[in-house]
Amino acid sequence: MSTWANLGLQDSASPLMEQLIFFHDHALLILVMITVLVGYLMFMLFFNNYVNRFLLHGQLIEMIWTILPAIILLFIAFPSLRLLYLLDEINEPSVTLKSIGHQWYWSYEYSDFNNIEFDSYMIPTNELSTDGFRLLDVENRIVLPMNSQIRILVTAADVIHSWTIPALGVKVDGTPGRLNQTNFFMNRPGLFYGQCSEICGANHSFMPIVIESVPTNYFIKWISN
Repeated sequence: MSTWANLGLQDSASPLMEQLIFFHDHALLILVMITVLVGYLMFMLFFNNYVNRFLLHGQLIEMIWTILPAIILLFIAFPSLRLLYLLDEINEPSVTLKSIGHQWYWSYEYSDFNNIEFDSYMIPTNELSTDGFRLLDVENRIVLPMNSQIRILVTAADVIHSWTIPALGVKVDGTPGRLNQTNFFMNRPGLFYGQCSEICGANHSFMPIVIESVPTNYFIKWISN
């Protein structure tokens, strides 16, 4: 999860988030190159000797500064489109989890296992344990197996919510009357925190999400119990 003075992105816990971080760094490098070039040109204007002050047109330079930005945009567009299609790909999920947004809590259904259902409320500050995170910990965590393809179905019962886990690169809007789906793959065990990131009301930031990524045998024991 994010901590104080964390200027970069969170450490990824899924292959999709790794790709998102790579794309972020790729686009940022292009932006830095453009910023340096434009800054250099603006700085050099202070030392211009007005050699070409009567120049009315220059077809060569106009072709260069039209074609070059178009090529740079292609270097951003192609990886972006590839990533968009990767995020939408559903690959034979091992577990399906349904998440329903309410004001101000989430409810979950494991429809693959005799309809296991529970609600997940934020733990109030005065009931929080010493090792808990304020506004982020919940009473009932989602337990999911690592190294397995997980499909999540997201909807809402009242207003638009958004199920978001930054470490997994997942952000799905929950809309009343609609069912949205996405997938993720957790490649390490741990606790992954998220919140509702939709402006669904005054308390939307107090709808935390906690995923507990565990080995498959622990998940089977949890389901059995």
